[in-house]
Amino acid sequence: MVIFNGMKNRYQCKGFTLIELLVVMAIIATLLSLVAPRYFNSLEKAKEAVLRQDLVMMRNSIDQFYADFGKYPLDLEEMVDKKYLRSIPVDPFTESKATWIVMPPPNLVDSGVYNVHSGYQGRALDGSFYEEW
Repeated sequence: MVIFNGMKNRYQCKGFTLIELLVVMAIIATLLSLVAPRYFNSLEKAKEAVLRQDLVMMRNSIDQFYADFGKYPLDLEEMVDKKYLRSIPVDPFTESKATWIVMPPPNLVDSGVYNVHSGYQGRALDGSFYEEW
């Protein structure tokens, strides 16, 4: 026995039409096209902030090492061994600990680690090169 409810036809199915689905998909695609560039830009900004903080931390540790011993550390591992760093940080762009560029002191008398730069060869959002930071 079929009971009809008001004006509904028994052959009428519940669901969405193809046009409705296409409209919803178009709206979602439009929203994604607006949000995706901001998302990837924020990832780049976050990596830059981590890189800046790592460089400041390592440079401060090098200065503290020099103030305590009167000489620069031979390498970054020596700073870890003497507890000036817990560990060598990972470069956020190269995702490796081994890509840090170690700069010697400007005078030719001393040797060791005077400064540290990133080994990543790219441009930052402000137009500068990461290896110059």
